[in-house]
Amino acid sequence: MKFQNTREFAQQLDAKDKLAKYRDEFIFPKVDGKQVIYFTGNSLGLQPKRTKAYVDEVMDDWANLAVEGHFYAEKPWWDYHERFAEPLSKIVGALPTEVTVMNTLTVNLHLLMVTFYQPTAKRYKIICEEKAFPSDQYMIKSQVHSHGYAPEDAIVEIKRREGEHNIRTEDVLEAIKEVGDELALVLIGGVNYYTGQVFDMETITKAGHDTGAYVGWDLAHAAGNIHLELNKWGVDFAAWCSYKYMNSGPGNASGAFVHEKHHNNLDLPRFAGWWGHNKERRFLMEPQFDPVRGANGWQVSNLPILTLAPYLASVEMFDEVGMPALIEKRDHITSYLEFVLQEIDKEVDSTFEIITPSKPEERACQLSVFLHGEGKALFDYLMKKGVITDWREPNVIRLAPVPLYCSYEDMYEFGQILKQGILSH
Repeated sequence: MKFQNTREFAQQLDAKDKLAKYRDEFIFPKVDGKQVIYFTGNSLGLQPKRTKAYVDEVMDDWANLAVEGHFYAEKPWWDYHERFAEPLSKIVGALPTEVTVMNTLTVNLHLLMVTFYQPTAKRYKIICEEKAFPSDQYMIKSQVHSHGYAPEDAIVEIKRREGEHNIRTEDVLEAIKEVGDELALVLIGGVNYYTGQVFDMETITKAGHDTGAYVGWDLAHAAGNIHLELNKWGVDFAAWCSYKYMNSGPGNASGAFVHEKHHNNLDLPRFAGWWGHNKERRFLMEPQFDPVRGANGWQVSNLPILTLAPYLASVEMFDEVGMPALIEKRDHITSYLEFVLQEIDKEVDSTFEIITPSKPEERACQLSVFLHGEGKALFDYLMKKGVITDWREPNVIRLAPVPLYCSYEDMYEFGQILKQGILSH
């Protein structure tokens, strides 16, 4: 399709958009009485209107049933999390038994590393990417410390080549080969939070396994955003937050994946808790831990239902839409945003450098734009004009045109505001 940088053309795209109706399912903040252009769904998704009813239902059950809500609520609390199994499995390409919801993202990564990072004198190294999200860096370093290793010895960071913004797959594979039988774990973010680069998870997972290592993925920016086949790819474990592309609310519950090949291996170490115990025998209060055979066997505490309710509202919306439709619009609207940026770049005395990969298979719902010659004053101008975006030093803005609630006209309007901002500074 030949794009045009006009409002009329953008409106025509919106008129043909099969997902356009879902925009009305969300609540938008307003600036000067007008809905914002929201580009930060890669940080915190907008609130779905249906969410309130799910939360109110739990509040009403708590008020009317108190403790009996565990068993007699319309959605009983004791098995509330099981409602996520089918829809989440479709989102991440898993079996229903391989997914669960619990805790928060970094907590889940720590718990999963108890199982999947068991260093020995020979095999103790972890491969991760340079400039991973800081929480992952802190988590990995603390795990290494807890086993008595020095991070500078045990952690191998894959670096970008000089002058390049993204990590090459061949460099990851070469590092895996080089570390060889010293490699205990590969743990990388499936989508890099800074650049928006999507890693070749299937190829990297296979390479890690070929050396005898476990392979896990932080899917914070991937779940609900990209096509995933965790079961097919043989990924050992993964975890993701729910408040970015899946719109569950700030700091909300995390999803986790454990491949079926590990479900019956009771020799795997784990930090056990009551809620991971055999469901049929949980209330017998037995002293010996008997884990559920599945990802639920890694649960520790009973679930925070008030945090799961908004997540369930969003997950059921995803089930209505389906990942193929989301991905189709994601690719199209991201390409249109890229076109708009390129057109505006031609019209102003400035240079935009999109540091997100240009190949569709290597990017998802994010364009990270290096604004050469521009400073934070431009970001402040955008925010003042109702464009909610994200600033990263030294002068990068991250733009996430989330397909569930962003419109093509948003992309056009953003371009006009951006042009005004540059010309006025």
